Amino acid sequence: MSGEIVPGQVVSGSIVPRDSYVPAVPAGGDNLPAIPDSNLGFVSLGAAVITLAARALWLKEKIWILQSLFRRNADKASHMSEMCDAAEVEPRFTALIMEGANSLREVAEESGDLVNAADQMQMDAQGFADSHQSEYGGIYETVQSMGVQQPKPGFNEVK
Repeated sequence: MSGEIVPGQVVSGSIVPRDSYVPAVPAGGDNLPAIPDSNLGFVSLGAAVITLAARALWLKEKIWILQSLFRRNADKASHMSEMCDAAEVEPRFTALIMEGANSLREVAEESGDLVNAADQMQMDAQGFADSHQSEYGGIYETVQSMGVQQPKPGFNEVK
């Protein structure tokens, strides 16, 4: 990799700009807000945190759907096992069906921890967004009303 320029690297006295960081997002029509540019300005940072909260809510909703599907399938498998038992199907097959039903229930219950984590992430992101707005919102509005060209976000970055 000789001669390759890495973003953020100083080359011959000039700085090569960093590429924008865009995290991976779910593909398809999830109708979530777009990931803002990561220049860490007041607006883009606030938007990124609000997007994080929205994605955490989206994750919780998807997990709840998944949990209900696992529970429904577990109930159907239990019912099938009972019907097989009543029909005097060989006990080892009936036991395998019941074991599958129990595994589906366990997965549904264990995914509750993921729901709790997503819920905590959503609350933390919303708390951060609120704190960010209350701490820096007034400063941002004042700076914007000054009519003076401000440096791009990151110009005053401490390294």
